[in-house]
Amino acid sequence: MPHILSWQEQGQTRQAEWRHTAAQKPPTELAVAEPNLSAKAALKSFHQGQALLWRSDYHQAVQLLSAVKRQLPAATSPDFHTHRMQQAQRSRLANMLLVEIDPGHRLNLRRAPDVSAALTDVFGTPNREPFLLPLNLLLGFIGAHQWHKKGVEIPALGARIHVPFGVFSPLRGEYLNLIAAAPLPPRAQSAFDIGTGSGAIAALLAQRGLPAITATDNSPRAISCARDNFQRLGLTQITLLQADLFPESRADLIVCNPPWLPAKPAADIETALYDPGSAMLQAFLQGAPEHLNSGGQIWLIMSDLAEHLGLRRPGELAAHIAAAGLTVAQRLDTRPQHPKSRDATNPLAHARHQETVSLYILQPAQAT
Repeated sequence: MPHILSWQEQGQTRQAEWRHTAAQKPPTELAVAEPNLSAKAALKSFHQGQALLWRSDYHQAVQLLSAVKRQLPAATSPDFHTHRMQQAQRSRLANMLLVEIDPGHRLNLRRAPDVSAALTDVFGTPNREPFLLPLNLLLGFIGAHQWHKKGVEIPALGARIHVPFGVFSPLRGEYLNLIAAAPLPPRAQSAFDIGTGSGAIAALLAQRGLPAITATDNSPRAISCARDNFQRLGLTQITLLQADLFPESRADLIVCNPPWLPAKPAADIETALYDPGSAMLQAFLQGAPEHLNSGGQIWLIMSDLAEHLGLRRPGELAAHIAAAGLTVAQRLDTRPQHPKSRDATNPLAHARHQETVSLYILQPAQAT
């Protein structure tokens, strides 16, 4: 159900839908912001549960939001759960400065940029009715749209992958390097890429010469993204299928890069990162053997960051693999290269500095 917010403006009561992408409660009150509002005054309103609707200059609003965020306490706890709570609190307060999006995804503020393409990336068909949106989110959508147009360079692929908001971006290329280096199963002709997302893994398998690949995902947004990437790269040997996990057929190679952290996502975009109770991981491991051709392999890409954060017990992943009747034939390891892994000031640096990303090459136990 949409959340409808009401407010008083020019002597009239107005209403509009409040849109958000995270599991945050809507503001309890809404008022129109004064044009020369200070960050201190804005924060006071936000702490009291009152959101503010901005009607003045766009760049002035961006400056106000930046000043507000500088005054918010940083998420500094080394404990994962406390760290996420602190991040959620910062996000809740930062998202209390709202703008109204007019029909056609237009932002009617002085000196405002054209945001229609960025909002269409996120919401699809342009709106017919006005809605309210946190300025903080809008800025994120604009940045994501720029990345979508520019694309992400994938050295292992020798090409760019273009990813819209809401689809997991393959910025961490170390796991793709593992897939590029691992020897393919002997005489492999077919492969499944389960949870394809942007399609980067399927594209890499196609580049390695596999003639028949099926890429699945349960997200229509991801399917559309992968289709665009495959068409852009001229990869006609990949079939796309919207499905929770597996096609009905079998393959010589089944690859999956599931969410690495067994925790609850706080927003839709986090579903590629968080897997509550390791549900997808276990469903993949349990279901993969019956979709594998004789002599085939299952490739599982996982990080041990969850172990270092205390979210997964040591040996738990091995237990999941054994419970599915699988054994590890080979394991290829690498260390992360992304900026957070080298940032000593990151509150979770103690875990990130120890992280290893692995490609587990699995096969049915009876095949060993």
